[in-house]
Amino acid sequence: MNEIFAIAIATVIAWLNFVIIDTFMGLPEVPGVKGADIVGYSIKKRGGDLAGGFFQGNILCSPDASAGTLLASIGVMLLGIEGGIIAAFLVFIGNRLCADAGYAGTIGALSMTVIVVLFSYIGFTPEMFIVGMVIAITTIQGIHHPSSTTLLGNIAKLMNRYTKLD
Repeated sequence: MNEIFAIAIATVIAWLNFVIIDTFMGLPEVPGVKGADIVGYSIKKRGGDLAGGFFQGNILCSPDASAGTLLASIGVMLLGIEGGIIAAFLVFIGNRLCADAGYAGTIGALSMTVIVVLFSYIGFTPEMFIVGMVIAITTIQGIHHPSSTTLLGNIAKLMNRYTKLD
């Protein structure tokens, strides 16, 4: 399989895994951890979407599905299925240390463990998902916050998880 094509597919899968889980778990609705509100309101001042800013703030300040997805891919690469489960446990502990009451990171790690293992049967490697997840995180956190938060805000509206704060 062409590695570039496989990495592109892995990127889309990893992106969907973490964005859907984080949105479903309510990250765009309210700042769930200390600091997420500062990120959200700061991005809003620069022309971004508040719900998308809360999403970004929550994943920045606590290990949510983005971290879970990346760590599970690394865990599977190192130890197989057991590595993915260990990654989920470590993300769970990280959430508790951040006083995050949610389970998005743990669910993201467990779902990504299953995805990586299943896709290994058709020629994908965990490394492809690691690279894909780094690209996915960069598209949300590293390119242009006003644009990415607008996209996240639109997804939140579609999933009925848009913030009621202003």
